Amino acid sequence: MEITELRKIYSKLERNTLILIAIPLPFFAFAYLYTQSPVMELNLPQENSFWGGFSLTFLITLLAGHYFAFHSKLGKAKSQDLEINQKVQIYADATMLRFWFLFGIAIWGSFSLMITENPMFTIVLAINLIFASLGKPSPDRIVRLLKLKGEERQQVEELKKRI
Repeated sequence: MEITELRKIYSKLERNTLILIAIPLPFFAFAYLYTQSPVMELNLPQENSFWGGFSLTFLITLLAGHYFAFHSKLGKAKSQDLEINQKVQIYADATMLRFWFLFGIAIWGSFSLMITENPMFTIVLAINLIFASLGKPSPDRIVRLLKLKGEERQQVEELKKRI
């Protein structure tokens, strides 16, 4: 019974994180291609130095903040008196928070890249993609981050098997 509940939590988490990764990609691609060779003319608002500096600082702060928010929320799951389902649910909630941060960074960064045409936003968005790819949930990552041992580890590793 526990494995089916774990599987439901994990499959929902996997689906939702993939959606949050995929949605901003076309925005980033459009913004990047527009800044590299503006084939079409868009009536975008004029960029001022405050907007560009604020956005860049804000996005870098969010990139750092998402990491700390994820790990602080994940700390609650390392308690020994929780069941495996509760631990994985806390991991799922922390991961969704992380990916909402990354989603917001990608959308805001893409918009800022289009407005400012500052290549630093491309770097921020590339780092964002790295965090998204390294943070994508997997059974191995759950075992490592929650420091699972014994039977709990085996239950989570069962998620690798597709049904």
